[in-house]
Amino acid sequence: MKPKKPQPQDQAELFRSRLDQILDRNHPLFVLANQIDWSVFDQTFGRLYADKGRPALPTRLMVGLHYLKHAFDESDESVVARLLENPYWQYFCGFEFFIHRLPLDPSSLVRWRKRIGPKNMEPLFGETLETAKRGEHLTESHLERVNVDTTVQEKAIAYPTDARLQHKARVLLVKAAKKRGIPLRQSYLRLGKTALIMAGRYAHARQMRRAKAEQKKIKNYLGRVYRNLLRNCPQPDEELAELLHLTKRLLTQKRNDKDKLYSLHAPEVECISKGKAHKKYEFGCKVSVATTSKDNWIVSVEALHGNPFDGHTLKGALQQIRRLVGWEAENAYVDKGYKGNPKQLGATNVHLANRRKKSMKPSEWRWFKRRSAIEPVIGHMKQDNRMDRNYLKGTDGDKMNAILAACGFNLRKLLRALLWLVFKELDRLKSLLMLLKRAGWVARERIRSPGFNMEFPSGIA
Repeated sequence: MKPKKPQPQDQAELFRSRLDQILDRNHPLFVLANQIDWSVFDQTFGRLYADKGRPALPTRLMVGLHYLKHAFDESDESVVARLLENPYWQYFCGFEFFIHRLPLDPSSLVRWRKRIGPKNMEPLFGETLETAKRGEHLTESHLERVNVDTTVQEKAIAYPTDARLQHKARVLLVKAAKKRGIPLRQSYLRLGKTALIMAGRYAHARQMRRAKAEQKKIKNYLGRVYRNLLRNCPQPDEELAELLHLTKRLLTQKRNDKDKLYSLHAPEVECISKGKAHKKYEFGCKVSVATTSKDNWIVSVEALHGNPFDGHTLKGALQQIRRLVGWEAENAYVDKGYKGNPKQLGATNVHLANRRKKSMKPSEWRWFKRRSAIEPVIGHMKQDNRMDRNYLKGTDGDKMNAILAACGFNLRKLLRALLWLVFKELDRLKSLLMLLKRAGWVARERIRSPGFNMEFPSGIA
């Protein structure tokens, strides 16, 4: 059933004070909570709920928790726990009074993401941009020049080795057979574990011939269990059939094959090489990111599977900018990885970073240098907004995590902008009071604010 729309209570309670009466109204989270148009999410997600049944949790609560989770680098469990002790977070999520019990279980966030899906997650990202536009933090002049680049969003998997993958596949097959009552001639429980340990020890000691012999044993154990299971269960159910298919891929793949299997619980993982000296290979998916050259607002983000060529991702990034922001990007600055793209895509001029300083004017070179400003933005998305290691399941989880990381980055920029306005107003008031004090006014009262504590004339109060 659709979530019930919260009805504002104008009448105060006798023993409880409303949050908007006891909180600092200049706090950035308080101000931002009043600037976001929360009704957009009720209209967008309302069609995803049935008309009957138990009422769902409030949409503002679910959206607010995801905003806070990726803005402050929290997990599902920790963001719900911190909600209980932070009144500003409670006001941001739509509560009128301070709550003393958890309003939901952390698993509700998982089910809500499955219901929404990656296609309907874009409105969360779009609303951060609309909020910035309403506050004039993001204007049409910002879209005159954008920087576009790609990065890798790594998946939460162990580093894939043949021995470890084959050992894990055998363990899963034995567990699935016991669950279904399928008899096996031998499970190789102790032999398989011993072979895995010895393979690691020999490889660490650089005794590669002995290590390969142990790896061969692990593969033989897996093949025997796999064939035994096929003989005893010719018509497996859907879950077992998927596990058998992954095991077959694992047994038949070779060193230089394409589309190899790197994880059993995340078969969508790809091996991507970005030419980094400290990390030659990364296992996950490619993410395209676009930021404004002025002020570094993220205006486009998209997780892409299949390891596409960087140049083929540019058109989709520019289309997403036009769809979410509503304005056309006039100039796009890209690195040499986008070589081979046309110099113009629609109304957008594409500038490849392969020109030298002597060949252009100083004003033009200044914007070419700004292309590298997207690199620290990607670094902050990974370190501060949960894009360094993705724990969400499947290809949909990759897409949603990238979008939510961009939401968290833009939300932190909005909070910093609002905090700067608060201190700017305090500095202006402080300067005014200093001028009045020098003019000889007699101070009789005090002003108390987060930035300073100064006397001022009672006539001004």
